[in-house]
Amino acid sequence: MARVKPLAELIEGCIGPAFAAQGFASTDILAAWPDIVGARLARYCRPARIEWPRKRRNSAEAPDSGTLVVQVESVFAIELQHLAPVVIQRINAHYGWACIGRIVMKQDRVGRPGAPARRREIDPGRRGEVAQAVSRIEDASLRDALDRLGLAVVATPQR
Repeated sequence: MARVKPLAELIEGCIGPAFAAQGFASTDILAAWPDIVGARLARYCRPARIEWPRKRRNSAEAPDSGTLVVQVESVFAIELQHLAPVVIQRINAHYGWACIGRIVMKQDRVGRPGAPARRREIDPGRRGEVAQAVSRIEDASLRDALDRLGLAVVATPQR
């Protein structure tokens, strides 16, 4: 029987090449961004790409630090500018090496949800099916996440 693969392994293979084109070695920085900068600031900024310096020929030295380009809402640009040394330190601590040397801010709208989406009514019978399917899962956080996923699936219109 085949081994069950974590979703992270499958996602990396699908969107990894697109992220690599933007200078990201993996999707990890996007997933960890709220932990790195804090939930409040993460709502108003996000990493756009990493610009790496050109490699020197015949250099045995450690690679130079890159520049992180961050999209930021204009009103929070000053806050991010003041927090840039802390953010750089946290990113480098997250990866365990000095991968980022500076942050460049690009003022732009960050894709925040606008008006809340209209909730679709879920058939109580389908809701019961989802609840029954996840009821045997012991881990509460996993059970809740799968319950939300199941509800989103049954609320999606069938085509």
